[in-house]
Amino acid sequence: MPDSWKISLPCTRAEAEALAEDITPFAMLDSPPVLMTSEADGDAWRLDAYFEAPPGEDDIALLLDMVPSARGVEATAERLGEKDWVTLSQAGLEPIRAGRFFVHTPAHRGWVPAGAIAFEIDAGRAFGTGQHETTTGCLVALDRLRSAGASFSNLLDLGTGTGLLAFAAMRLWPAAKAAASDIDPVAIEVAAENAAVNGVKLGRARGQCELIVAPGMENPRLKARAPYDLVIANILAGPLIELAPSVAAALTPGGRLILAGLLNDQAEAVAAAYRRQGLMAGMRIERGDWPTLVMRKRKATGWR
Repeated sequence: MPDSWKISLPCTRAEAEALAEDITPFAMLDSPPVLMTSEADGDAWRLDAYFEAPPGEDDIALLLDMVPSARGVEATAERLGEKDWVTLSQAGLEPIRAGRFFVHTPAHRGWVPAGAIAFEIDAGRAFGTGQHETTTGCLVALDRLRSAGASFSNLLDLGTGTGLLAFAAMRLWPAAKAAASDIDPVAIEVAAENAAVNGVKLGRARGQCELIVAPGMENPRLKARAPYDLVIANILAGPLIELAPSVAAALTPGGRLILAGLLNDQAEAVAAAYRRQGLMAGMRIERGDWPTLVMRKRKATGWR
């Protein structure tokens, strides 16, 4: 096993949350590091970046670009020796329980409680390990919809990241057709890997998930699969507002929409964008500063 390396930098909470949402700059590298953030005290957080080779000047510069508050701090690479850098980076990731779901890394494979719907998701190149409040909120929303008797036959996870939310919905509604899309090809590669690990069948038939590289709803396959009776969109507030017309148009009358990736002070603007498209508010799940909104379409807006 080759040596691994770690760089630790101070960061703010806002920078840590931004890193949790978007790892695209490093995801485009041939060997991206695993980025881990942890709270130190108040607004003081720490970023640990694990590399499988000695990080170069460009790697360090990219790290400092992602955490501007650390500029001026000496970024020193610590040699960890012949250790599993992925396992090291995941050591602090505790399993997540969200409703009936239990999401864990390989390090906690033996911890699954009886009766839980478990998923093993590696930390790494795509967002959506279950650790962030936005992903957890979506899992809780899915669980509550199932408990309320909701039934879906054609679902879409828009901006899927690791694939976790699509896979979770498939476990709750196993006869449904499912699609998971992301603008980042790396995320779709990661989703395919996670599907294999978790026994999720890929394909276009019922009980299978089709993985699609696509920006927003503008993709022939996404359009061909519409209309959907469930869309999960865990992205960011700005893109959610921009996508409101096309997402709403892709929903069946009565279809449900789960929205996440927004902060409390952004929730009204996001909800208003979808109300203008004929959706009405349903449940709201609070997870720290990150609410998850569930809305329902009450009239057709067409699909073009």
